[in-house]
Amino acid sequence: MAHVSAAERRPQLIKAAIDLMTREGIAAGSTRAIAAELGVAQATVHYTFGTKEDLYRAVMKQLTEELVAQVERVAPADAGFEETVAALAAALWRTVRETPASHQLLTELTMFALRTPHLREALESHYREITKVTTKLVAEAADRTGHALAHPAEAIARYFLAGFDGLTMQHLSLPDQAAEVTGLQVLVSTIVALADGRLQLVAVPTS
Repeated sequence: MAHVSAAERRPQLIKAAIDLMTREGIAAGSTRAIAAELGVAQATVHYTFGTKEDLYRAVMKQLTEELVAQVERVAPADAGFEETVAALAAALWRTVRETPASHQLLTELTMFALRTPHLREALESHYREITKVTTKLVAEAADRTGHALAHPAEAIARYFLAGFDGLTMQHLSLPDQAAEVTGLQVLVSTIVALADGRLQLVAVPTS
């Protein structure tokens, strides 16, 4: 059998882990099961990644890169600010509708990472990257259309992501297409109103 280097085996194992855990959940993602998914020895996983946590970190990085690529790919280059936000929300929502298992896996990995110190850095990196690219798209859309933002682009991006995460969890837990369409419309309208300054912020005591 021809020798396969660790550099070649790495993306194969990441894909095998994603395929397995997307189907069966993160609890099924043992190194033994992931190795069996690819048809290699369990030792190959440890030789390539060291630990299961290292493999999970690579999986989170891969999922993050794919999500960022999706976001950047759908951003319109010549639409107005409101149309840009709506297009971004619609494109992201299609990924939730078409591949809910992938979003469920990312949610499971997030919860797992919160309780796993070795994965905390990967989780923080995931949210930093998603926030960064969303902030960039909001700022670019505002600059391109001459839209003066009433609040920092990062604050608007964070609100958008928080709302989208909530809608995603609702879809995974209790799907309701009509309610979800309305929820998405409300989210986009709220984001635009926040950016315009028509939505006033209310001071909330935090201590």
